[in-house]
Order: sequence, then structure tokens, then C-alpha cells
Amino acid sequence: MPRNAIARTLMGVLIFQLGIAAFLILGDMRLGQLRMPGFGPETPGLTQPVRPGDQRRTYAPDRDRPAVQPARDPGDLPDRLVLTPESGATWRLEGEIAEGDATRIADMLAEADPAIETLILQSPGGTVSEALSLGRAIRQAGIGTRMLSGEYCLSACPYLLAGGATRRIDPDASVGVHQHFYGRNVLLPAFVAVEDIQASQAEVMDYLDEMGIDPMVMRHGLGTPPDEIYILVPEELERYGFVTPES
Repeated sequence: MPRNAIARTLMGVLIFQLGIAAFLILGDMRLGQLRMPGFGPETPGLTQPVRPGDQRRTYAPDRDRPAVQPARDPGDLPDRLVLTPESGATWRLEGEIAEGDATRIADMLAEADPAIETLILQSPGGTVSEALSLGRAIRQAGIGTRMLSGEYCLSACPYLLAGGATRRIDPDASVGVHQHFYGRNVLLPAFVAVEDIQASQAEVMDYLDEMGIDPMVMRHGLGTPPDEIYILVPEELERYGFVTPES
């Protein structure tokens, strides 16, 4: 093949590949998962204070922490849930929610002596299905959940919070929701697996209703892309039923 023809062929392949890349990037930008500097509105970082009407923050679980400093700095949270005693019948449940955690932690809750009455939560989120299973185990055991000032429960963690038989949340705690993560590029998975995604969302809504949480809280999650988090203000936590009345 003549050298000029080879060059034209390679150039055509390059242009084709660039076109595919541009299509995927534009798709991600349209879905809110990639924001290039200077394009579109900038979302504040998670370290910026949250106020009503200004609640969406950028979110990278491996580096972002909420604005209010906790009284107790946990350092880097583990990549799997860790259950540790705090004081008396109050224990801590901290770390990312990973595959297999629901059964493992549920067994630990059942074996604790004396019985656990309250779980203090702190987690950046993780696997939704594990959070739902563990949330049901927490409810079945009659354990309450609690959030302390400056600590956070984000992404899938609010499903653990919802599982509490009673739920207490400090006004300066951060509870946040966003879209569930379905792959590195959600454009293609959403196209080929939309039925599974919708079924998963329906399962979450059923779970929230089962736990006494208004499923309308999902509108904030569904409207917030996975690289952002919507922080629920105290008024919303009460409105959607995350805070239970004190006896």
C-alpha cells in the first residue's frame, strides 16, 4: 500500500477514535459525572459549609471530609466495616461497606454481650445491597443508630442509619445521598441494563418505606450525580423521618 494511503488510513482511524472519546466525554458531562474546569457551574467542595438551598458538594470518598471537624478524628476509615465498643451498650460501626459485610457484621451484633443498644455510624458509603441487608439486621435486633457532631454518613450509609429502631442525629453531622454508582461510565450500563437499575431503585424505595423513611428523599439522590453528594439539612432529616421522636 502506498505510504500516503497508509497515512490517510491511520489518520482516519485516529479521527474515529477521537470521535468515540468525544462522544463518551460529552455523555459523562451531560450526566454530570465529569466537569472540566471552566465548563459549567462549579460545585463547592465537601469542606464548605452547607445551608438550605446550597447542599450539593463534590464528593471523592478517598479524600473529602465534611466541613465541621469531629470531636474524635477517626483518621482514614477502613475499607471494610469495623465494629468496636464505645461505652457500655454503645458501639461504633465505621468504614466502607463492602461485599460480605452484612452477614459478618450481623453475626457480630448477635454475638455481642452485653447486647448492643446503639450504633454510632461513620461511613463514606459502599455497596448498596450490603447496606440494605445490614440495615434490616440492625432493625431486627432493635438497635438504635446515632450520628455525632462533625461525623458523616454518606452514599449507601444512610440505609444503615435508616435501619435504626431509634435514630438520633446531631445537627452538625453530615448525612448525604446521591445516585448509585453503576460503573465507570454510566452511559453504556444505563443503556444496556436500565431494567436492573430501575429494579434496584425500586428495592431501595421499598426498603425506605419499610424503615419508616419517606421515599421522597430519593428525589435528592436521583438528582445528584455520583461524584457529588447532597447533604440533608436537619429540617429535611426530620421531614423524611430519619430522626425519630425522643421518648
